[in-house]
Amino acid sequence: MPLLRTSLLVAEPAGVLESLDELFALAHAMEQEAANKYDSLAEEMRGQGKDDLAEVFTRLAAAEREHVDSVSQWSQSRRGKRPDPAMVRWEAPAALPPDAAAEVKTSRLMTPYRALAMAVRNEERAFAFWSYLAAYSHDSEVKKASEAMAKEELGHVATLRKERRRAYHHEHERSSAETSAVPRPPQIDAQRLELRLAAQLADMEQRLSGPAAVRIRDIRQQAIEMADAAVGLGSFPAPMERKGPLEIAEALVDGYLDGAERSNDAAHLERLQQLAERAISRLAWLRSLSTA
Repeated sequence: MPLLRTSLLVAEPAGVLESLDELFALAHAMEQEAANKYDSLAEEMRGQGKDDLAEVFTRLAAAEREHVDSVSQWSQSRRGKRPDPAMVRWEAPAALPPDAAAEVKTSRLMTPYRALAMAVRNEERAFAFWSYLAAYSHDSEVKKASEAMAKEELGHVATLRKERRRAYHHEHERSSAETSAVPRPPQIDAQRLELRLAAQLADMEQRLSGPAAVRIRDIRQQAIEMADAAVGLGSFPAPMERKGPLEIAEALVDGYLDGAERSNDAAHLERLQQLAERAISRLAWLRSLSTA
């Protein structure tokens, strides 16, 4: 069965993985390509005298090299050998699309926040990639390993989104101080926003067919379930209800992550972390299906 073409992936995967050896080789190649790309961008930024951006890309490259080592160790433990580059049969999604990499190098408006936003999208693409491969795998071991890779990418997304949020607050400290006296607009909680998202997904489902419609139906049901778990959580401007599904889904991710970061109660923290993980997965799927 062919895989769905996705806007998040840019191009659909060319087939399915036939063995764990092939999976480890592909995962290793993807992480190494990302490390090399970030190293190149760090060097480019240093050459331009943009030390803050160089530092961001240096940290990203170091994180990707840790992922490379992790895949190598996983392959060694499961297959008794390191990943074999010769087993990569087809091209994986690029760490950064060419236009994004070009923007980093040339844009005068590039900031650490925007650089981290690009890295977040990269990890979301990787999540979608492994999720699709898991969905269509014919081999139970490959399916399980692909699901593990997808879950790992969700963890990377959560980490990068936290860094991105810190960068945003750092870049907007002055403007926030200047606008602190402005009255807050009416607020709504996460439950109300989840239910609004579910209603929008119901409309979206009517416009789709086949596997895409099935996926949206599953996500809509998940939103209804998450609404029950999100009672009293989060605080969002009421006008957010008038935004589109992608903007609402993204706001909910940030809301759950922000709440988890500030929570001092173990049970409350676990609840928020579970919601955040599901919300990140949902956002990646919605982006991948937005033009399906």
